[in-house]
Parts: sequence; C-alpha cells; structure tokens
Amino acid sequence: MTDTTDFDVLKQLATSLGASDVTVIPTHRIKIDEKLVDFCKEPRCENYGLSPGCPPHVTGPDGFRALLEDRSHVLVVRIVVPSAVLFSDERRELMAFLHELVATVELAAIKRGYKKAMAFAGGSCKDLFCFDEEDCNVLSGRGECRNPTRSRPSMSGFGVNVSHLLQTCGWDPNIKVKQPGDEPLSWVAGIVLLG
Repeated sequence: MTDTTDFDVLKQLATSLGASDVTVIPTHRIKIDEKLVDFCKEPRCENYGLSPGCPPHVTGPDGFRALLEDRSHVLVVRIVVPSAVLFSDERRELMAFLHELVATVELAAIKRGYKKAMAFAGGSCKDLFCFDEEDCNVLSGRGECRNPTRSRPSMSGFGVNVSHLLQTCGWDPNIKVKQPGDEPLSWVAGIVLLG
C-alpha cells in the first residue's frame, strides 16, 4: 500500500506534534552501516545492554535489512534544537519527546492500514523513561515494558546511518545559523517504517 494521501496525513501529524522537518522516502534509500553498531560497544555506550531496544539485545543490521524487505517507505522526522540542549539537563526530555513523537506516528500509520509500521528513534529507552529504575522489567524478566506506547528501539543499534539519511532527505546534517552570533543549532531524528 502506498497512498500519498496517507503519507501527507502522517507528515502533517508529525509536524503538528513538533517535528521541524518531515518527509517520506523509499526504504531502499536507507544506508545501513555495520560499523555504527560497533560504536555501541567500543567506546562502550553507557546504556549498552540496559534495554531491549539497544545492542546486544537487537537484531542489528541484518535484522533491520529483514525489516526493510516488506516495508516500502520510511517517514523521516528531524527536530532542530539549539546545540546546547543536547549537552544540558533538557537532553533527556528532548529524546523522550522524539520517541513519543515517532511512536504516535507509528500508531497512526497502523490505524491507516500500515500494519507493519515500526518506529525507531535515537537514544536508549532505559535512559529516557526508566532512568530512575534499577533495571529494565523486560530484561530482568520481572514483567512487561513500563512504557510500551512511548519507547522505541534505537536506530544506531541497527546500523542506520542517520547523517546519510538526512542528506538523502535533502537536509543538511550541519545546520547553519541564519545570522552571525545566533545560537548554534543541531538536531535529533527518528523514523517510522511503513508497510
């Protein structure tokens, strides 16, 4: 199913939720880079192994390629923020917001008939939603995910080359400020596979 009307509705939803940029491209244009997954291990990410949405608990690049086989398009969102936010106490809130945004679009896509819609975002769900919990319910075997409607797997754990993806979408990964002296800008991104 590829209905550009559906794409427009989903793009409008993402924009209304707070995405700065949204587009839909064919999934074959996603570049998967095996080396990106290695960065989770070395230098070791502080969230490595703490959630089911991050390595080593995900299927990695091979699993992601398998997901792409029966999904035709990907909705890509970018949220532009002042660079300082990514190095402040606001980072966790921003990344949680990104997860919630793509999760909401995923659920809307499923309601529109994209039964295999699946969202991914940046950041570890343990760090974003369960940072004050001793461990993950799922990984500890003590129960269900505490945030199943909010958290989504990390793109980097699957080898998604996000910088390349932004360029494919026509967005410069190095955002230029409009006026000299303006605050430097950066971005966070997420995707929703549609199929």
